[in-house]
Amino acid sequence: MINVQVRSESGTIEARARHGVVWGPELAGLDQSAFPMMGHLLPYADTVLNSRQVVTLLAEVPRLPPGVVTEEFARELLDLAQEVLDGQHLYLWFLGD
Repeated sequence: MINVQVRSESGTIEARARHGVVWGPELAGLDQSAFPMMGHLLPYADTVLNSRQVVTLLAEVPRLPPGVVTEEFARELLDLAQEVLDGQHLYLWFLGD
């Protein structure tokens, strides 16, 4: 399971998703050239996105093939990404198992 958090520059958790995304063949098989943010996630490592990368992620989420993420996770991910953009010195963390 990959969970998502918004963290400040100091590492303080500002927000977190209630749902996570399960690592499976759908996520592992994403074309990294078409989905550079989601396609580079790893199941057992953390991935941190800055605000410029979050802009790219926001464009990816609506285009994800069916079955890659749940609707609940997609909504939370979009909300958390927007929180990063609306704040200052915030980062979107994907936390692998």
